[in-house]
Amino acid sequence: MAASLRLRGAASGLRYWSRRQPPAVASLAAVCSRSMASKTPVGFIGVGNMGNPMAKNLMKHGYPLIIYDVFPDACKEFLDAGEQVVSSPADVAEKADRIITMLPTSINAIEAYSGANGILKKVKKGSLLIDSSTIDPMVSKELAKEVEKMGAVFMDAPVSGGVGAARSGNLTFMVGGVEEEFAAAQELLGCMGSNVVYCGAVGTGQAAKICNNLLLAISMIGTAEAMNLGIRLGLDPKLLAKILNMSSGRCWSSDTYNPVPGVMDGVPSANNYQGGFGTTLMAKDLGLAQDSATSTKSPILLGSQAHQIYRMMCAKGYSKKDFSSVFQFLREEETF
Repeated sequence: MAASLRLRGAASGLRYWSRRQPPAVASLAAVCSRSMASKTPVGFIGVGNMGNPMAKNLMKHGYPLIIYDVFPDACKEFLDAGEQVVSSPADVAEKADRIITMLPTSINAIEAYSGANGILKKVKKGSLLIDSSTIDPMVSKELAKEVEKMGAVFMDAPVSGGVGAARSGNLTFMVGGVEEEFAAAQELLGCMGSNVVYCGAVGTGQAAKICNNLLLAISMIGTAEAMNLGIRLGLDPKLLAKILNMSSGRCWSSDTYNPVPGVMDGVPSANNYQGGFGTTLMAKDLGLAQDSATSTKSPILLGSQAHQIYRMMCAKGYSKKDFSSVFQFLREEETF
């Protein structure tokens, strides 16, 4: 089964947490402050750009952490803060019965769970394993089967909101898994996000995330194209952004994460496209969308084009820049 997972990894009814909440955004602050919340240690595997601030928010809510990252330097500040740092995912599983993983790719997730020193080597029965990585939904389903054989529970809970929302604790979590376990998951996730949404069975959280990022990539390219065209037609970029954001073209990419340098402060475009959500990761997520579209026979014409654009960007030196650098890419590429 591990071999089939690696092969897959290489290839590749919404409900808010409270039934009493109306179908609108539900605040989870009350959940995090519940006196009944258990403050037993929580394992956290993967403390990179997203995992680091997520883990820190758990610390702020009083949860002791058991930390592992493949890059030891990433763990240093947690060690300095008095948290436990261990040498493998298996060691995390030995010390914690609630574990969150936040990893870049399907292959990384498979290794963390099913590898030689993976979680499943020492996982305890009844453990809750929450994967917040963005990976192939089929990999999530296969991992869930392996976890279930060990008497534990697996839930996929990818996030949206980026590094800024991870720092502020305002992420959106899209959760797939056994509904009866959702309350246990949202106790932790609510300390890192303002929206925790139950999507259905294992894999549906990943499905929701892939659809979101498909739309995000398309809208970012569209915003970059519109801004580039307007600038070349003589419009001031700040004025154009203002008009777009009071008109029907308004979207998150234009009003919250504008890709044009000088239009907004506090976004990657204001910092030479450093930080944020990398172009490599966007290309990866679009590849997942492409695979899912192929397997379900779903046409994603604009999505396929977006995938090709981000792959070209990776090949032309943009791989480590934020995905909004598509504006810079379009400005420099005039041969389309």
